[in-house]
Amino acid sequence: MSDEVEPGYVRVRLDLSYDGTEFSGWAKQAGGRRTVQGEIEDALRTVTRSGETTYELTVAGRTDAGVHARGQVAHVDLPESVWREHHEKLLKRLAGRLPRDVRVWALREAPSGFNARFSAVWRRYAYRVTDNPGGVDPLLRNHVLWHDWPLDAEAMNEAAERLLGEHDFAAYCKRREGATTIRTLQELSLVRGDDGIITATVRADAFCHNMVRSLIGALLFVGDGHRGPDWPGKVLAAGVRDSAVHVVRPHGLTLEEVGYPADELLAARNKEARNKRTLPGGGCC
Repeated sequence: MSDEVEPGYVRVRLDLSYDGTEFSGWAKQAGGRRTVQGEIEDALRTVTRSGETTYELTVAGRTDAGVHARGQVAHVDLPESVWREHHEKLLKRLAGRLPRDVRVWALREAPSGFNARFSAVWRRYAYRVTDNPGGVDPLLRNHVLWHDWPLDAEAMNEAAERLLGEHDFAAYCKRREGATTIRTLQELSLVRGDDGIITATVRADAFCHNMVRSLIGALLFVGDGHRGPDWPGKVLAAGVRDSAVHVVRPHGLTLEEVGYPADELLAARNKEARNKRTLPGGGCC
């Protein structure tokens, strides 16, 4: 599939962040719901004085309602004339037009072959949870989950190690018609900070729907002693949803960073990522 920029247009990379608390997710929706994509596209149309024209964003990873992002990446194709006229002041104008819970931090012409979604080689999320008996610091309530059982981070890490690598994560994903659930989980580790908050770092080449929050739900069951460290791996091997795996609430989740290859490898990665994946031997995991 070709991803060439149309003649007369410039592909622009946007680096951005947002607090997802008041958003109905990233993607535009019918019915007037407030979304990150909708806010940025409206702001772009306004500051470039483009009237009824909408410049559609492509994002590295769509986030659900309530999920935050610190290192989200998107791209948009703008007419060369619009980019030439506005690019020097576009960042500041967007800052003045966008609501305070979403910021664009950088705007630059993207290298050849760049696609915010398909050129990415990994996405890194963090999920934050506390087992403090008193609950969550009110100033962090929209970003940290409270778990009302004591958690053993060492047991959770033991369980996490058994999930690393390339697998069919169907047991931890909400299936979508025609979409694969095969992913390579590159990192899954948990660290308790001095403040008592446990931060789970989750990095993969890509994620299927609800994958991160389902993995965290399984690890919490291990951490509080309801299941042993081998249980999440057994669920993975079974390849079907287990009713004991809860999809944890979205507010503890933040997209921290998206990784891309060197410029000369962008087009190849773009093409590779569009291919539907299978596991060697046709097995599930």
